[in-house]
Parts: sequence; structure tokens; C-alpha cells
Amino acid sequence: MALEDAKTEVDGAFTRQDRRGLSYENAFGGAVSFLRRAYTKDLAGADLAVTGVPFDQAVTHRTGTRFGPRAIREASTLQPYDPPYGWGFDPLGEFSVVDYGDLAFDYAKTSEFPATLKRHIGGILDAGCGSLVLGGDHSITLPILEAHAERFGPLRVITFDAHSDLWADDDFERIDHGTFYYKAVKKGLVDPAHSVQIGIRTECEDYLGVNVIDAPSVHQRGPAAVAARVREIVGDGPCYLTFDIDALDPAFAPGTGTPVWGGLASWQAAAILRGLAGIRLTGGDVVEVSPPYDTTGATAIAGAHVAMEILCLWAWTRRKS
Repeated sequence: MALEDAKTEVDGAFTRQDRRGLSYENAFGGAVSFLRRAYTKDLAGADLAVTGVPFDQAVTHRTGTRFGPRAIREASTLQPYDPPYGWGFDPLGEFSVVDYGDLAFDYAKTSEFPATLKRHIGGILDAGCGSLVLGGDHSITLPILEAHAERFGPLRVITFDAHSDLWADDDFERIDHGTFYYKAVKKGLVDPAHSVQIGIRTECEDYLGVNVIDAPSVHQRGPAAVAARVREIVGDGPCYLTFDIDALDPAFAPGTGTPVWGGLASWQAAAILRGLAGIRLTGGDVVEVSPPYDTTGATAIAGAHVAMEILCLWAWTRRKS
């Protein structure tokens, strides 16, 4: 396959027979899936399932992250023509990556949502697949962590965020994107001593033992040093990576519900992610892309690239094992 195939190739999300390989259909046309992967609910033979979670009940300011999965998929159509630059391998050629579609849930029964999402992710993991989730507000990460922890034990979590989401909240029935991490630690889903938050630039009274590399530290120390420190903290245990797009400065990602200045530049985030190659990644998510607040699409583009880097980190783990 090559670029000349664009004149005949279209709607690969539904028509492609081979689940591996690059895609060359026109970026501006065709059915949109993440990286033009095949849409399927059949995970037999799949290595990684990408799924969208269009949920934003819990937001601080600007709603709209329910449209994040759709926007990230559209932005990703610019990426599947070549292997990701700088990795030295082609994850789409080596692994069967599928688009598992979105989570179905009853929007009028919010209290049922966490259990519904947990079952959804659990089904992916039970099929032997890694999971890559497109959100959605950050509250979705809690049930995802529950599903992973049931299968891998307490997780070493790498978080990119402007906010710690560790504010105290002992009402475990509440669904709150600002306290999901607190609940995850209290439930024993997270190994705090081997977990780290990157890009933090808001106050928190108690980080519950989680390591923090705040945004000023990233700017002062540089991405290579930060990545090395993260690998040291995480070690070789099972790890989950969650990337809130507001980890980036609003200049690079204005389309989020809770923008905070002084954040990471996109090149810093890219370099740190690339520097984490070798961690034992079980899965990851990118959350809080809110396209209504970014008419340029830059935030969705950033989200699509973050998702690709998570895919590559997961693939690096698999191909070295």
C-alpha cells in the first residue's frame, strides 16, 4: 500500500480486511475511526482495543469533553500514513489495533456509569487486549483503574495533569473528576510510592504519598531528566498512564474544561512520553479534550498524538517481552 492507493481506498474503518498495517485513504474523507483502524466488537485476535468514553458529568468549568473521543478520532486521520516518527518501529504493522467504538451508557442514570465503564474495560482486558481510552472527563479514570487493578494488582500510575485530583472526598458515591485520584489511592488501586504526577501547578494539601514533578520543575530540569526520574520511580511493575490534556499550557491546548497557565509545551510532553519507553504499561487514557473551546483543532491534535505515544509505549512493552 502507498499514497496512490488513496484513489481507491476509502472507509477502511469498515472495509479493511487486514487489522494490521498503515492506511492511505484521504484524511479529509471516509469513515472516521482512531488511526483508521477497523471498527469491531469482536476482539478475537486483537492486541489493543481503542475505545471512547463520551462522558463529562463532572467538570469544573467548561463542558464539552463528551465530544473528545470524536474529535481525537478525526484528528488522528493525519497520522496513519507513516510509522510514528522517531520510535524506529511500526506499531500498526506489528500489532492488531482495533477501534472498539464508544461505551454505551444511560446518560440519565449517572450513578450506574462507573460500574458500566468498569465492565466495559474489564471485557477488553479479559479478551487479552490492552486498553487505550479516549475521554471524557477525568472521573472516567477511576473505574478504568478498578478494572486494571483487579487483574494486575495495585498500579504504578503516571499522571500528566495541571491538577492533582487528590482533594479529600470520602463520599465514594460521588462522581468527581477532581477527587477520583484520592478515591483510587484510598481504595488501594494505586501504589503511591511508585506513582508520579507530572505538570502539576495547583495547590493540594496532601498528595497521599504520590510523587510530584510540578510544571516549574519540568521547565527547570528538562524532559530527559524528568523521564529518567519517572522511570526510576515507577520501576518495572505494572503501570497505567493517564494524560489530562490540561497538563499542556493553554497556548498548546486551549480546548479543555480547566485551563491553567504555566503548563507543559507540547514538545516537552512529547519528549517525556518518548523517554518513558521500557515501562511496563498495561493501558492508558487521554482525557478532557473539549473541542467546543478550540476552533483550531489544536487540542484534539495534541490528544491524538498523546494517544499514539501511549500506543507506542504499550507496544514497546509487548515487543520487548
